[in-house]
Amino acid sequence: MFKKQWPAFVLAFVLPLLAVFWWWGGFNSASVTETDAGPYRYAYLDYEGPLNNMRKTQRKALDEFNVGKVVAGDTISVLLTDPRAAHGKVRAQLGYTLAETATIPQGLKEGHIERRPVYAVQVQAAVLLAPSKSYQALADALAARGKSLAMPTVELYRPAGKANRIGTFTLEMNR
Repeated sequence: MFKKQWPAFVLAFVLPLLAVFWWWGGFNSASVTETDAGPYRYAYLDYEGPLNNMRKTQRKALDEFNVGKVVAGDTISVLLTDPRAAHGKVRAQLGYTLAETATIPQGLKEGHIERRPVYAVQVQAAVLLAPSKSYQALADALAARGKSLAMPTVELYRPAGKANRIGTFTLEMNR
């Protein structure tokens, strides 16, 4: 009986899953380069906890931008500790980039990252897929050089500006 139904199964379940994975950028490759990055000015909230709960704090920071009527730039996450060393827990600064003349929204702290030499990874993918693709690409590139990941890292996500488009995720680690 299953032999007769497998085409329907593929059409109903497998193809839609593959289509969503493709649309989210799951088949896009991440490129690793050595470059200079920064400077960045950003407003953030401190975070300490599980890696998978960071988005709640990121949203809270965005709420503060909206209340203060300050234009939020790209999403920025500065991971200060390695989640692999603390069983998935991390210390981070979560917020949004700011224009040089913008005021700091109430309740947020101001951060600066100067221009510096980095390993940069870029991938065009959904925000849920992009970090894992980027960290794996960076780990592979560093391993080929006899190096390993080192914190802190800076994650930037620039939305595409349209609901049906996927944004660009950039991961930076100091060289």
